[in-house]
Amino acid sequence: MNKIIAALLITLCSSFTVLASDKKELAEYAYYGFEPEIVTNYISTRKKLGYVRISVELMVKKPEQLVSLERHDPLLRAAIVEILGNQTEDKVKSLTGKEQIRRECYEKINQLLQQETGETLVVNLLFTKYLYD
Repeated sequence: MNKIIAALLITLCSSFTVLASDKKELAEYAYYGFEPEIVTNYISTRKKLGYVRISVELMVKKPEQLVSLERHDPLLRAAIVEILGNQTEDKVKSLTGKEQIRRECYEKINQLLQQETGETLVVNLLFTKYLYD
């Protein structure tokens, strides 16, 4: 019986250690948001122009990397606007299309940052607001 209790205590202690190290790792991430929100037109099949309005957050591993993102903000914003402007109405309005657009923006931003800074800084790209008409 004592061996079982000892084994459980060891398992619980190691679980808490893993959780504590995970929290420490998560605390290092930082987010960069584009201000103001990005608003642009997309390719519409209707007579009325379609537009999309998004808020984008870039996740980086270290808070010091936010300076580099701020320095390259205009370049990154222009890339996102260009990607959104080349999308069709069906793609903008579907969930799978939204994910494809997010992935394309993520890859393009990391490609541009690799060219400019020599490193891929962005860990994830999030659309925190995604409105379309």
